[in-house]
Amino acid sequence: MAWVFLVLAGIGEMTGMLFLKLSDGFSKVKPTIGAITAACFSFYFLSLSLIHLPVGTAYGIWTGIGSAGTVLIGMLFFKESAHLKRVFFIGCIVAGVVGLKFVS
Repeated sequence: MAWVFLVLAGIGEMTGMLFLKLSDGFSKVKPTIGAITAACFSFYFLSLSLIHLPVGTAYGIWTGIGSAGTVLIGMLFFKESAHLKRVFFIGCIVAGVVGLKFVS
C-alpha cells in the first residue's frame, strides 16, 4: 500500500500545482482553496508512504511524479512548449523515478 499512497501523493502534488496556476497568485478564492486542499492531500499520503518506505526514495519519487506530471499538465492545458528536448528530459525524470523504485 505504501507505493499506492506515494502515487496518490504525487497526483495530489500535480493537482496542487494546477490549482496554484489557476489561483493567479492566490487572488482567486476557489483555486486557492483547491491548491491548499491538494497540498494537504499530497502531504497526508506522502506521510503514510513514509511509514514503510525510506524517506530519500519516497521524496525522490514524489517530487519526480509531481515535476514530470506538472510539466505534462503545462504542455496539455497551458500551451507550454512541448519541444523534443523537454520531452527527453521529462523521460529522464521518469527513468530516475522507475530506477528508485527498483533499487528500493
